[in-house]
Amino acid sequence: MTARPLPLGVGVLASGRGSNLQAILDEIACGRLDAAVRVVVSDIPDAFALERARLAGVPAVFVDPRDAGGKETFERRVADVLCGHGVALVVLAGYMRICGPVLLAAFPGRIFNIHPSLLPAFPGLHVQRRALEDGARFSGCTVHFVDAGVDTGPIVAQAVVPVLDADTEETLAARILRQEHRVYPHAIRLFAEGRLRLEGRRVLVDAPTPGADDIAIVQPPLLA
Repeated sequence: MTARPLPLGVGVLASGRGSNLQAILDEIACGRLDAAVRVVVSDIPDAFALERARLAGVPAVFVDPRDAGGKETFERRVADVLCGHGVALVVLAGYMRICGPVLLAAFPGRIFNIHPSLLPAFPGLHVQRRALEDGARFSGCTVHFVDAGVDTGPIVAQAVVPVLDADTEETLAARILRQEHRVYPHAIRLFAEGRLRLEGRRVLVDAPTPGADDIAIVQPPLLA
């Protein structure tokens, strides 16, 4: 009998409350994502993401950047923790540090991030404010591979939400976050199934959605 492949080992880096971590854990728990979160690492000692990990029975590790003596040493310690727990894919979930050469070299082409805009539009911070100020009709979120830039890596998946006339930064952010919780596990599933292929800066997905030529979204909606 052929042994069943082990689930994808995922390591999560988080600096805050970890709501995307929770979404991933929930998808695994209900059997919709064949993966296992092996460890959660934070650079903040009281990040709630660490508590979420403990409640799920996942190792929760704080790595103190102030005690590392520099970015390279800090990243080496983080990479050692991830490798020591058998991590194959690193997932950034509200991780507020830019990945440097040490971490990128330890996991080449195996680090995901999620950003609350439709990249390449609005990289960086204050995303919802900038979308509202610029009069964007749509916003959303993007899962992308991490490279040496800030939100510049190849795009894996995106979810689109409308920007409404009455929106504030808070209401738009909340609408986007609900989609983050859907699209991030989906992107991890594609990786786990070996369906992602990089060609230059394009991420190609095996078995694309049929009928894509007929799909369009318009905001404000077209009149009947």
